[in-house]
Amino acid sequence: MQIFLYDTTLRDGTQREGLSLSLADKLKIARELDRFGMHYIEGGWPGSNPKDAAFFAEAAKMEWKHAKIAAFGSTRRANSKPETDANLKALLDANTPVVTLVGKSWTLHVTEVLETTLEENLAMIRDSVALMKAHGKEVIYDAEHFFDGYRADNDYALATIKAAAEAGADWIVLCDTNGGSLPDWISAVVQRVKGKINTQLGIHTHNDSELAVANSLAAIVGGCRQVQGTINGYGERCGNANLISIIPNLQLKMGMFCVLPDQLQRLTELSRTVSEIANLNPDEHAAYVGNSAFAHKGGIHVAAVAKVEHSYQHIEPVQVGNRKRVVISELSGRGNIKMRAEELGVESTGLERGVLERVKLLESKGFQFEAAEGSFELLVRRAAADYEAPFKLLDVVTIVEQRRGVEMQAEATVKLQIGDEIYHTAASGNGPVNALDQAMRKALLSRYPELAEVHLVDYKVRILDSESATGATTRVLIEAAMGDERWTTVGCSENIIEASWQALVDSLELPLVRARSNQPMLLKHAATVAA
Repeated sequence: MQIFLYDTTLRDGTQREGLSLSLADKLKIARELDRFGMHYIEGGWPGSNPKDAAFFAEAAKMEWKHAKIAAFGSTRRANSKPETDANLKALLDANTPVVTLVGKSWTLHVTEVLETTLEENLAMIRDSVALMKAHGKEVIYDAEHFFDGYRADNDYALATIKAAAEAGADWIVLCDTNGGSLPDWISAVVQRVKGKINTQLGIHTHNDSELAVANSLAAIVGGCRQVQGTINGYGERCGNANLISIIPNLQLKMGMFCVLPDQLQRLTELSRTVSEIANLNPDEHAAYVGNSAFAHKGGIHVAAVAKVEHSYQHIEPVQVGNRKRVVISELSGRGNIKMRAEELGVESTGLERGVLERVKLLESKGFQFEAAEGSFELLVRRAAADYEAPFKLLDVVTIVEQRRGVEMQAEATVKLQIGDEIYHTAASGNGPVNALDQAMRKALLSRYPELAEVHLVDYKVRILDSESATGATTRVLIEAAMGDERWTTVGCSENIIEASWQALVDSLELPLVRARSNQPMLLKHAATVAA
């Protein structure tokens, strides 16, 4: 059965606190949604701000392969004519094939918010829908607060959607605007409504009770054939229904048809691309698309997955463009070591027990290898009897000083060995870690010029025992990059400089070892999936 997908990330999603999209951002996201196979893309409310009006002007010039662009707005104002209503005129000027009109279903909103009569509200709905149909638009009518309105006065709530249907609306979308309904209630009401009108039904839910996805699925079971939501559940307050979860649930679990299989395989990419454009961190633990969605950590779990992969996976990760991952920690077994090493392209046969013991020892001291795949790979490589480090750090001295009238300065002196040669260098920096990085590079670049392309892109410090105050053990994670490639390394010590040095050395050693073995660096997160 075909379910039609309606995305409102560009309008309802942007009501999320802290989320703001430029015109260029909105156009980028719209192109990604169209490429994915979304059926409807709601571009915004053209009567509310110039940016949304500009979006529709640009969208009208573009070719859309899958999606219909929808403009959103409200029914006409009370006691006015639809032909002269500024909001309706802006909807027509948007020049979209689809118009989505929102109207009131709850008597409370009609009398207390709109401050008009129940009959006038019905006329507002009829007139607005009829005007859009007269101009050849596909009309989607969003019945705002429908489930609350139905609970308060079911006869009037039904009268509002009947008014829209009689005026020619192509879709009636029932909205759980407050996000307070439960799935059983949603499904029951949808079934009752389906028996009252012949117009196709849709569902629009919010996540205030953490039930937006469940309520959307319940509405589909009840008879809705369109589902509205946003990418990653972005939206006001607690967010909207998350299409990233809804789509695979419908298609892989409920046997509904939403998009083609190859389009569904872009789901993870879509989620992460939108989060990047929105400048929001992706949820690493998000269902289906999170980096941890198919990550296995416990030794028993990993042993089972190694024998029968679906024993601990509810779907094949590739179906949504994600991948299985084996996490390394003190909870790991030898199977974790072997499988993770294979993922990294490193031979570990016969080394698993020793590496596992080393992991457990280091993690007992505060190291953590779950997010430091670079340091874990080096653990495996260093365990081999024939491993030769590309360099050895012999001595390190760091000085941080502040002299009168001068800003605080940092300097590092490094002595390291490459083959039979000793290099002794010094450098200054804006902090001790930066100075140490500069001093090491000064020594290494003469022998390894490729390190000039390696850059530190992220540096995180975690305090492990805050009760020790300034004497606390600290864990340092360094993310390094070379072009589009990423890898993360870890260090841990009561001395933050030592912890930083440990992670820094690993971050520079790994690309040299990889290059020596003619293996490419593994890409992180979305880049790995895309590959």
